[in-house]
Parts: sequence; C-alpha cells; structure tokens
Amino acid sequence: MSDSPETRKDARHKRAMEKQKSRVDASIARADTERGVAILLTGNGKGKSSSAFGMVMRALGYGYRVGVVQFIKGEQLSGEEIYLRDHCPQVDFHQMGTGFTWDTQDRSGDIAAARSTWEKARAMLDDPAYHLVVLDELTYMLAFDYLPEEEVLAAIAGRPAEQSVVVTGRGGGSALQDLMDTVSEVRDIKHAFNSGIKARRGVDY
Repeated sequence: MSDSPETRKDARHKRAMEKQKSRVDASIARADTERGVAILLTGNGKGKSSSAFGMVMRALGYGYRVGVVQFIKGEQLSGEEIYLRDHCPQVDFHQMGTGFTWDTQDRSGDIAAARSTWEKARAMLDDPAYHLVVLDELTYMLAFDYLPEEEVLAAIAGRPAEQSVVVTGRGGGSALQDLMDTVSEVRDIKHAFNSGIKARRGVDY
C-alpha cells in the first residue's frame, strides 16, 4: 500500500473529519428543545436586513405565514418590499413610512409614527398564526427612546412559543441582547459607499 504524502494527507483529513462529525453529532443530540427562537442581527456592517429577509424566504419555502415590520425605512422603495407585496400574499408587510430620522428631523412626529407602527408589530407578536416576525431596524426605536424598552422586551419574551422573531439594527442595548437566543454582529470591514460608489438597486435596496 502506498504511503505517499498525498495518502498521508488524505488519512489526516479523514481523522479530522471523523472528529468533527462526532462533535457535531453530539451538539445536535444535546439540542432537544423545540420552540421558536429570538434572533438579533446587529453591528455596523452591511447585511443585517438582507440576512433577515433570507430567513423570510426560508419560512416561505415551507409555506409559513410571515410578518414584516420595518421601522425607519419606507420613503424609498426596496426590492424586498416590491417582491413581497406583489408575489407573497402570506407575508404581512408594514412600514413606518417616515424614512430616516435624520431626514424627518421631527422627534415628536417620529415617536408618534413609531408608536403606531409598534402596535402593528405587537399584534403580530401576539398572533400564533405567524411562524416568523421580522422587526427590521427596531433597535433604533429603543436607542432613540421612541418606544418603551420594557414593553418591547415583554412582547418579544411573551410571544407564542412556536413563533420566531428577528430584530435588526445597530445597538439596541444590553437588555435586548440578553433576551435574545442568538445574537450576531455584522462587522464593517469595507463598504463601497465610503469609496463614493452609489447604492445599487437590487443589491443595496
């Protein structure tokens, strides 16, 4: 039997993969709780909302009902909004509609819009018919004190057991992070916009 460097490399690879499979199998065996999860996608990097909408597509693939509420965004159409409204009747899509807070420059108006939009989100969080609820850019509503933190956290914690929720946006505070089952931080290493490249339709919005 040949004992060439390539053969030894193959044998090392096989042993490493056997160990990795054993670890993965053990982790899967330990995960014995079946319930919805709460996910926070935060950080300064690009891709938080895109990741959330990827989960929307996953849920739709299984025929589940989905609720999407977008805070801050709403003045400029996005590809996900166009597609979901036109092709996905099982998605209930709602936007605050005021655009970015630095555009409105109207704190009292933004707070009123946030409260009205939150009522839509809270109704979804109360409804067991929704398999997945996405609260896009909700963290800013907490950071700007537009919504009462305790009320928001209580609604997320008290949602139906089988419902999953995804919250996106920078920051949001330690209490929100502590509540969530999964917290992922998207780090900004490099962004085209900082090099003067315009946001691109179908990629950035």
